[in-house]
Amino acid sequence: MPNPFRFLYKMCTDIQYRTLFLNSKNFYKNLTDEQLIIKLYKANLKETPDLENPTLFTEKLNWLKLYDHRPEYIRMADKYEVKQYVSEKLGPNYVLPALGVWEHFDDIDFDALPDQFVLKCTHDSGGFVVCKDKSTFDKAAAKAKIERCLSMNYFRYHREWVYKNIKPRIIAEPYLDSLGKPDSIEYKLTCCDGKMKMFTVCRGVAHDSLDVRTNDHYDREGNILPFYAFYKNSPVPVPMPPEKDEIIAAAEKLSEGIPQVRVDFYVHNGHVYFGEMTFYTWAGFIEFTPPEWNKTLGDWVTLPEKRI
Repeated sequence: MPNPFRFLYKMCTDIQYRTLFLNSKNFYKNLTDEQLIIKLYKANLKETPDLENPTLFTEKLNWLKLYDHRPEYIRMADKYEVKQYVSEKLGPNYVLPALGVWEHFDDIDFDALPDQFVLKCTHDSGGFVVCKDKSTFDKAAAKAKIERCLSMNYFRYHREWVYKNIKPRIIAEPYLDSLGKPDSIEYKLTCCDGKMKMFTVCRGVAHDSLDVRTNDHYDREGNILPFYAFYKNSPVPVPMPPEKDEIIAAAEKLSEGIPQVRVDFYVHNGHVYFGEMTFYTWAGFIEFTPPEWNKTLGDWVTLPEKRI
């Protein structure tokens, strides 16, 4: 049980803790998008963002939340709808097929699913459960997590516009044994207007704690970019994969016409698969070390005319 005195002390003395806790409880629901974004930015990054003339990467990501509202982005952020988008742009071979899609957990026909699978919510980040063996699968725990995620409007936490109108659903995908392990590798490509600017190699379990997962950042020529944000670099950098040219070409095709988006991939048994498209990495509240990289990445992004 949490120590109530420690909780009260942190609520009184730690503005970041207090702001994030109250936000998690929907305390700021009546704030406008801009008001909440500024409050969260100050709590996380200890400074006020310039949203009138943004220059930093974090400022530009939050500007894009407020002023770059293209309906097609919703499709790209929806974990089910994006499969068709990627199939149209790249071909179906890049897409892990959906084994089913449902609005409610109780609608899932588990008898029709294979012995191993992954359930994901279509409208959030982190709303997934893994089944490695149906005979031991804790369906009650899975239902509790998935239904909790389905009930949440992911948009309200950080006002990430693309999540606002995604219909909450559940999809099932095949389980890949190359993912979800301490040595698993994912590739996250930061793209601006259809050009890959940074190739990030992530090692470890997705959404794991910051001290056990690593990120190594490369430019197009394969040079290490000497910074980190939350996840630190590997002691020995994890190299870009042999399939890097194919992955870069695919990311650039998917990101055409988008001011900034991160396109994720993974490689399983030598085959490149699309993962997801993320419009606001870390919700736009990224702490760079060293901090000047916030401006370096910001220079990559050319903001469009306002589209709301």
